[in-house]
Amino acid sequence: MAPSTTSDAPFGRMLTAMVTPMAADGAVDYDGAARLAAYLVDEQRNDGLVVSGTTGESPTTSDEEKDRLLRAVIEAVGDRATVVAGVGTNDTAHTVELARHAERAGAHGLLVVTPYYNKPPQEGLLAHFTAVADATGLPNMLYDIPGRAGVAIHTETLLRLAEHPRITAVKDAKGDLFAGSQVMAGGGLAFYSGDDNLNLPWLSVGAAGFVSVIGHVAGADLHEMIEAYRAGDTGRALAIHRRLLPVVAAIMTRTQGAIAVKAALGLLGQPGGPLRPPLVPATPEFTAQLREDLAQGGIKVPEVDT
Repeated sequence: MAPSTTSDAPFGRMLTAMVTPMAADGAVDYDGAARLAAYLVDEQRNDGLVVSGTTGESPTTSDEEKDRLLRAVIEAVGDRATVVAGVGTNDTAHTVELARHAERAGAHGLLVVTPYYNKPPQEGLLAHFTAVADATGLPNMLYDIPGRAGVAIHTETLLRLAEHPRITAVKDAKGDLFAGSQVMAGGGLAFYSGDDNLNLPWLSVGAAGFVSVIGHVAGADLHEMIEAYRAGDTGRALAIHRRLLPVVAAIMTRTQGAIAVKAALGLLGQPGGPLRPPLVPATPEFTAQLREDLAQGGIKVPEVDT
């Protein structure tokens, strides 16, 4: 396992769900991915990165691209950060195959999203996640996001899944702090905030850390928020939370996340590039407002040459 992990934070505390940089012709920019990964770890203080999650445009990248991308990120930062491979699909056999590929590539862990669109019952979720966890020796982080998947992982199901030795964590984008608290009280699963607007509230009920989108541009601030909260300086944590509100609003509420993040990375001069359809580039109006929101949140944006 890569450094910066503990028993209560098995993937580290501050992780970013990394975009997949693209070249102008729409091909994956593997060199750009390596540079972005280094920036996120070395300058934005991320303990870990999730590769090929939703923000990484996983629905529109091939299995071969996912494998090459994962290997590029591991080579760039795998000696000093946890690299988690997004392997979840709505097909159990395909997910198992991706999990095995990720293990062979050297991933430190797996992110496994709730199967989407086909809306399996809870017993189906139990069977799916168990099959994936049985397929490799890697720790698994479940991704509970009913807004995209169409079905939530119920508390009782999470408690049953927690009995599996390789199901160690949950990325929560369900937003139910009470349900999450019940699961954490039951023991066995570390919770990670998957909603940047709820990062601080999740810390208050015992979350291990964040799997963030705004961590692309504010990872160092979020890392400081976690440190402050865990040190008992809740006032400092709250001040960071409030300062970042414009950034969260811009990236998480005004358009699709990958669109917003790639626009932000473009403003900062970091690799991002275009998006694959059906995603589309940010509009000039959005990007202009984003520049103001980042500055208001304390993110230094280079001046535009005129």
